Amino acid sequence: MIKNIVAVCLLSAAVVSCKKETAVSEVKPVSDSIAKNEVKEDQYKPIDTTCSPNYKTEDYITALQWYRTKIDKEIAGNSPEQNDKVYEDYVKIRNKYTNCLNDLHTEILDKYVDYKTTEPDTYNLPDNIKKMASELNKVGLEFRVMGEGLTEIHSVPGYYESVFKNRLTPDYEVYISQLAKDNKENYAINGGLLITWEELGDRLIFWENFMNKYPKSPLVKTVKQDYHNYLLDYLLGMDSDPIYDREDGKLLDDKKDEYNRIIKKYPNSNTVKKTKELIAAYEAHVPVDQIGERINLRR
Repeated sequence: MIKNIVAVCLLSAAVVSCKKETAVSEVKPVSDSIAKNEVKEDQYKPIDTTCSPNYKTEDYITALQWYRTKIDKEIAGNSPEQNDKVYEDYVKIRNKYTNCLNDLHTEILDKYVDYKTTEPDTYNLPDNIKKMASELNKVGLEFRVMGEGLTEIHSVPGYYESVFKNRLTPDYEVYISQLAKDNKENYAINGGLLITWEELGDRLIFWENFMNKYPKSPLVKTVKQDYHNYLLDYLLGMDSDPIYDREDGKLLDDKKDEYNRIIKKYPNSNTVKKTKELIAAYEAHVPVDQIGERINLRR
């Protein structure tokens, strides 16, 4: 699940109180499996995952609670291999419902950043949005400010790890654990990297090692694509975060420092192999617009 966010992967409930300001950092996840309005499985059928204007926020919340209860029961008696499949299906369902909630609340999401105060990551939210944040929190969702005025509803970082930890095969365990770390911060916005280049380099190495360690994992296809997208950003740069000086066509000093760091630290990696090819292309004065083709790396 890593991707170029607003590039690749990358990202908590509002506390209802007498305080005038609500900080995003104060939002804490609440297990949706113990929600008060949990509905008995034999008395309820969840709404369709196809978005409809007829569905309200509470319809999605109730459906998500129902699925969480169902999942908790299933994974308790399953083998790790069976739970891998349960995890995959659960992610798809939650993503569909989350997309519907984003569509349903475009007006709130468009205005969310307007409530930001002068304090870092602090928002003076109206009561109705505080209430909604609290409801979202019951099912492991949150308002996430992406940057550049964009806010979206996302699963809280680490949500899937909290549900499936120690219930999956080793490759899936490693995968969801790393995603929880990667998703703590936004990856990029409007063509600019939001994590450091060193963090991006280390992320590349992690996922490269994952593919080497679990070559037969069903996750490899997804990880390979995400790795490729990360490598494109790392070696070709981004629109708002280039790797070279656009006037003289030379690699920027801070990018060269990062490339030298990763070459020294991970000399036998594929990431380093491609990095050396990039450096050689610049040293040979290959035109910048031809470098991607020279190192066989294209967007």
